[in-house]
Amino acid sequence: MTRRLVATYLILAAVVLVALEIPLGIVYERSQRSDLQQRVERDAVALAALMEDTLQAGTTAGDPTLTDVVERYSRSTDARVAVVGPGGRLLADSDDTLGLERDFSTRPEIASALEGTIATGTRRSETLGTSLLYVAVPVASGGEVHGAVRVSVPTSRLDALVMRYWLVLGGVALIVLAAVAVAGRWLALWVTRPLTHLRDATRRAEAGDLAVRADAVEGPAEVRELASAFNDMISRLDLLVGTQEQFVADASHQLRSPLTALRLRIENLQHEVGPEAGEELESAIGEVDRLSRLVNGLLSLARADRRAPSRARQDVGRIVSERADAWRVAAADGDVEIVEEVGGGLHAVLSPGSLEQVLDNLIANALDAAPRGTAVRLEAARAGQGIVVAVSDQGPGMEADAREHAFDRFWRGREDRIGSGLGLAIVKSLVEADSGSVALDAAPGGGLRVVVILPAGIAAPVR
Repeated sequence: MTRRLVATYLILAAVVLVALEIPLGIVYERSQRSDLQQRVERDAVALAALMEDTLQAGTTAGDPTLTDVVERYSRSTDARVAVVGPGGRLLADSDDTLGLERDFSTRPEIASALEGTIATGTRRSETLGTSLLYVAVPVASGGEVHGAVRVSVPTSRLDALVMRYWLVLGGVALIVLAAVAVAGRWLALWVTRPLTHLRDATRRAEAGDLAVRADAVEGPAEVRELASAFNDMISRLDLLVGTQEQFVADASHQLRSPLTALRLRIENLQHEVGPEAGEELESAIGEVDRLSRLVNGLLSLARADRRAPSRARQDVGRIVSERADAWRVAAADGDVEIVEEVGGGLHAVLSPGSLEQVLDNLIANALDAAPRGTAVRLEAARAGQGIVVAVSDQGPGMEADAREHAFDRFWRGREDRIGSGLGLAIVKSLVEADSGSVALDAAPGGGLRVVVILPAGIAAPVR
């Protein structure tokens, strides 16, 4: 965006400079040529006045008076002066290399001058390699033309002066464009830097970081107002989400005790009723257990949604091995073996206790799905810039469309499946809170493989 703004400023400045400098240069060139023509014409008229008496008295080629005037003027101005008689014969020439007495009557400017008209124009001189500005004026008195004087000057000096002026205009344009680029970049940064911060803050808020705030100090007033409105919105959203999370956590926590008491009362009633009522009470206990699991899941999910205040560099391999050992007794009760494949030197930046809770949920799900006599495999290895932790079972697995919804809250897949439908949602919240990712794949040979990718690196404060 900064580059586009600077480019726009430069284009506008270039258009203005072209609109101003090209007409200015053209006017300057025309003015200089007009001034030169007027000076040459004035000098030619003055020379004609000086030579009027000599030509009126009649003279021959090479007359000393004419030659002296012609040579003195030529030396002082570097112009060429040619004087012709009434018949167009050359009488004097500052450039006498070709000799005198030549017939100039066929020259258009000389013919016009001999007819009493001042002639001006420009022609190309191949000999001198430049253009010549010429003026031919008649030498007349009493209405009779006695001859003509032609003065011609090279335009090389004028061309050089005009070129120098164009170069000056070009230099001014470059300086102006450079100044516009510097000022435009500063102005563009002043405008776009707060917008960039606001964009980054929006993306972080979209990712779930409700503690982010945009810069509402720098930039134009409109951008500051927009940043302030964004900050107010995020503050209210953070308060709303926090209130909802606190309500879920408090409600879940408060429901645990009544559910425990209800279960105890139902168990006590089982000893006082008959077998038929006992079966109904057993079903009621099952529903209480399911409700308890749901409450515990909601409490865990509420805690998982809250970002950890800090993270630390933890040994992933050690944590995986510890959780495998902790679940081996429960796995043995179901005739399921826990197999671990853990590499060395695996460290990730994690919230305290998050990976342990993730593994507990995944291992519990795997043991629930694993048939007797099979194994649950735990893996931990480095993959690129991250660390992969995987839990695989040899159960019935899931179809591809079911795996797409497995992380949705309260989704259980099969109606007969025991659980609250919050386990994988908790796993996802915990993993993403540590900037990781989780996915479900089909395990080789059948079953389900849950793959968790954790970021490796050094500990950094969470903003």
